[in-house]
Amino acid sequence: MSIAETACYSTPEEAGLRVDTLPFERIPHQTKLYLEYLRDPLRLRQFYPSAVRFHHELPARAHEVLAAQQTDRDVLCDALKEMNTAWGAGEATLANIESLRQADCLAVVSGQQAGLFTGPLYTIYKALSAVKLAGCLTQRNTKAVPVFWIATEDHDFVEVAKAEFINRECQLGSVEVATNLHHEGQPVGQVFLDDSITEVIEQLTVHLPNSEFISDLKEILRNAWQPGRGYGEAFARMMTTLLGVHGLIFLDPMDARLKQLAAPLYAEAARQAPTIALAVETRSRELEAAGYHAQVVASANSFPLFLHDAEGARHALTRADNGKYRTRASDDEYTADELAELALSRPESFSPNVTLRAVVQDYLLPTIAYLGGAAEIAYFAQTSEVYRVLQRPVTPILPRSSLTMIERHTGRVLERYGLTLADLFSGLENVSKRVVEEHLGAETAQTFTKSEEAVNAELDKLREQLSTIDPTLADALETGRRKINYQLEGLRTRFHRAQLSRDDAAQRQLKRALDQLYPEKDLQERHINITSLLARHGRYVIDWIFNAINLESTEHQIVYL
Repeated sequence: MSIAETACYSTPEEAGLRVDTLPFERIPHQTKLYLEYLRDPLRLRQFYPSAVRFHHELPARAHEVLAAQQTDRDVLCDALKEMNTAWGAGEATLANIESLRQADCLAVVSGQQAGLFTGPLYTIYKALSAVKLAGCLTQRNTKAVPVFWIATEDHDFVEVAKAEFINRECQLGSVEVATNLHHEGQPVGQVFLDDSITEVIEQLTVHLPNSEFISDLKEILRNAWQPGRGYGEAFARMMTTLLGVHGLIFLDPMDARLKQLAAPLYAEAARQAPTIALAVETRSRELEAAGYHAQVVASANSFPLFLHDAEGARHALTRADNGKYRTRASDDEYTADELAELALSRPESFSPNVTLRAVVQDYLLPTIAYLGGAAEIAYFAQTSEVYRVLQRPVTPILPRSSLTMIERHTGRVLERYGLTLADLFSGLENVSKRVVEEHLGAETAQTFTKSEEAVNAELDKLREQLSTIDPTLADALETGRRKINYQLEGLRTRFHRAQLSRDDAAQRQLKRALDQLYPEKDLQERHINITSLLARHGRYVIDWIFNAINLESTEHQIVYL
């Protein structure tokens, strides 16, 4: 079967996978806005005017998107063809670029920062979600191709310089590149790797399992992440190697030709800067008044574009009391019109801020939908106002697939102790307590419970008798009860620790399960790098992930490998 034939359907069974789901309401640290968007985006139309409940409703807005498309498709696709060819794109990607040249072709877009060795797992999930949705729309006679926007203009290098993985001892480990490769304010796309990347790759592969797949993984890493290569290019090459067979098109917005194509929008955004800033600030207040949070801290004096200096570092522009804009790094001042003219003549000197970035993306591309996570969905609640001011159709954002991958040995541990992923959210101490109470020391735990019940039952009888004699004695008894129960609880905690100390294997198994499935008290997908799975399962795992993605689901998916 082709990708197009299977794209609308989740087929984990074909890959021998079992997939369970978990509502996001049961996962810690979810925002009210995200949860309500998942439940019913149409009820939030005030903030998401183009929201759809189901992805198969997207074709209804195809005409609006195509009518608003102003970018020269040939220039766009020539640039995409050149950059993707340089990154090792295969026939499927190049064919999709040719499809994008056609006036009736749409784009399904997702994107992420250029993380080390592709960054956290959700980067892969985003990309494959876009592939699956594009295939589904094409199957429904709405021509679409998947595009991945590499956020090379971001300058938070610390966030992308580290890769976390599960080592051969099944514990959480990490490697990172030297942060001195990056200069303050410098876009990640301008960072170049030095010889130290070779040692970083060696550190990673030494600590991963020495499986039959490790030599292939080393080749993938060494071919992509080479000294002298740009960070964005290294990321794109590895993503292309892993996902290129699915026809995914990668886009680097720092390309000079794309900057030139975006120049008219940059200029209009500059001219409209006060209106945009006020609209975003007003929307932020509306969100907070409705009981939600504003993802971006908005100011009526902000400017929607960063200005880059001669070294390439980007600087935020702020409006001063005299109505002109300036950066903290320079005394130069500009009117909005002057910045607009500068953006037209030198677009490479600018990059969009977070509220404008999606609008630029959807000006360059005929975007039918964007697939994003919780933070991006929150951004769109404010960004929709920028679309309105610039008279662009607002792109609907759909939740990207969210997965936790449970490998067989970890699944056996959960099964042995009757645990689920949700149980791990309470933390290692509580999970350990439960395992001791229900499995390792169940008989002693029952004796503790019976003793506590018996002691409190006798104290209840005594209190009843004392209250008839002197109420103050009954009150004194309650103070004593609290001390007794405190001592019993302390003794019970010591029992838990002693029992776990006697069973080192259980203690290690629980700690490893937490590291693998809920590292740093967060979802696995936000920490673990794809290299962990590639070292243990080879490239087959990419197909398993693709098969497990379910476009119909708004719940977290738990995939058993």
